[in-house]
This record gives sequence, structure tokens and C-alpha cells, in this order.
Amino acid sequence: MLQPTLKRLFEYNTLSKEEAKEILVNITSENYSKSEVVAFLSVFMMRSVTVEELSGFRDGLLEQCKRVDLSDFQTIDMCGTGGDGKNTFNISTLASLVVAGAGYKVAKHGNAGVSSACGSSNVVKYLGYQFSNDNDLLKKQIDKAGICFLHAPLFHPAMKAVGPIRSELGIKTFFNMLGPMVNPADPQFQLVGVFSLELARIFQYIYQQTDTKFSIVHSIDGYDEVSLTDAFKVISHNGEKLLKPDDIKLPPNKPEEIFGGNTVEDSASIFKKVLNGQGTKAQNNAVLANAALAIQIIDEKLSFEQCLEKASDSLKGGKAAATLKTLLEIV
Repeated sequence: MLQPTLKRLFEYNTLSKEEAKEILVNITSENYSKSEVVAFLSVFMMRSVTVEELSGFRDGLLEQCKRVDLSDFQTIDMCGTGGDGKNTFNISTLASLVVAGAGYKVAKHGNAGVSSACGSSNVVKYLGYQFSNDNDLLKKQIDKAGICFLHAPLFHPAMKAVGPIRSELGIKTFFNMLGPMVNPADPQFQLVGVFSLELARIFQYIYQQTDTKFSIVHSIDGYDEVSLTDAFKVISHNGEKLLKPDDIKLPPNKPEEIFGGNTVEDSASIFKKVLNGQGTKAQNNAVLANAALAIQIIDEKLSFEQCLEKASDSLKGGKAAATLKTLLEIV
């Protein structure tokens, strides 16, 4: 029964890490009623999650996760929390292909969209990618194409219980926050986008307890990625900085220039245009800024300008497009 805990939470108490983990496991094991789960999720829509709570939820999901072994490679994941309500085109998914096209190994964790029309899983599925949790196939993909896509529900069977509830609610829950932290391949590097500065701080604290080399990004106007529509915060294992588009030698974007459309078809159409060199300047720059930040996490000795050059060469030289073509041919 979740009611005693709910009563405590409604009295403004918080959970310990162990309690949060236990409740998460019980939710995903379907030990509670749907109304109890909705009430529980609602608590964290009304107030911020604590470091202890989010750490416990993460541990609960990882305990039940189907792992994938990509330890032969040095991999990076570029994954946002989603939930920013901005409905941009699939910037981090395109940036992932750009990074792979530049010669790095990407294990991209993703899911279907909850708070936007089209999440990373929606768009790559639409383009013909077959999701799999077969370790040998994923290793082959990352070896030959430099990238594989890890569709969260295939690795987190525990999410099955909450999937329909999240879809019905259609608003961000703490499960959005967990996405980047529960990549089943446990990548050595991560570029994580978050929808609030407060969450960036929580992530910073949690990631500092791990061996992952990370950068957490948040655009001050609310995007969970570098949108170039405003200044953005970058918090990494090396410290933190607030940057404006001019600081990275890129012009500012307007929000409407990076809008992703209202359907999966709209998003896929933009995706293909950008990948095939027909993206607008604003679209290209948003993708390249995020790709360059990711490259810099792996190749710390490179300046941001050098990383941007590598990303630009991958996108504009057709390497990112070739990466997707190669990936789709591997079965």
C-alpha cells in the first residue's frame, strides 16, 4: 500500500534514497493501483524532486535494467530529459549522427515523445530503424556505423507499467528526468540536456558521484539543449560557464526557426532535410552547437572551434547522412 507514504508526502516530507528505490521497484512491478501511481507522480509535478529521491529512482530502474555490453568502445550518449514543452525538431538525434559521422562512437538512449510531437525513437523508427536489444547486433552497428539507438522500453521492461499512465498524462514526470541517467550501455561520456537550472544542479551532484565525463546543458529560456535562442549554461566535470551564442561564434536563433512541427511526419521531413544538407542556417547551427559540445567532452584537448569544425565537416560533408545509411543497412 502506497497510502501511508502518500500521506507523508502530502505533508511536505521527502523520501530517503532507499525508500525512493523501493517505491520505484514496486510501481514498476505493478504492486500499486493506477490511482496510487498517478497520485505519487503528481507529488513531483507540484514540487522539485530531491537528489536523494532521484538517485533512488535511478537505482530502482537500473536494478531492473537489461544491460548491453559495449565496453569494447568508448561511447557517448547525447540525451535530453525532454519535458521542456518547446517541441523543437530532433536536435540531439541529428547531433548524435553528426558526432558518429565525425568518427566517435555513440550509444543513443531514447524514447517516444511524451511532451513533444516526436521523440528520438519516433523519428528513427519512421526512417526505418528496427529497434533491438540484441547485444551482438548493437555491437555490430556501433562498430560499422559508429552509432546504435537504444530504445528505452526494450531495456527497461519496468517502464511498461508506467508507459500508458505517462502517455495519458502527457506532461513531464520524474521519469523524464531519469532517461539520461539509465542508459543500459553505461557510456563513458554524456551530454545531458535538462529543462531547468534547478534540475541541472541535481544532475551535477549525481553525476559527480560517477566516473562519467559529462556536460549538462540548459538554455536559460527553458530548452533542454543548446537552442541558440538565448544564453545557455554548461555544467561539466571541469566546472561551469554561461555562454551566449556570440561566445561560440554562432548567430542567435528565433524559437520558430527550430520548431519541430506537429506530427512525426513533419519532424522526419525536417530531419531528412538537415541531414541531407538542405537545413536552414538556424537548424544546422543548433545541431552543430550540440554536436561540438559532445565532441569536446570526448576530445578535451580540442578547442570549441575545432570541435565545431569537425561537426560541420561531418554534417556538410555528408558523413552524418552516410552514417545513417550504413546503420539502416546493418541487420
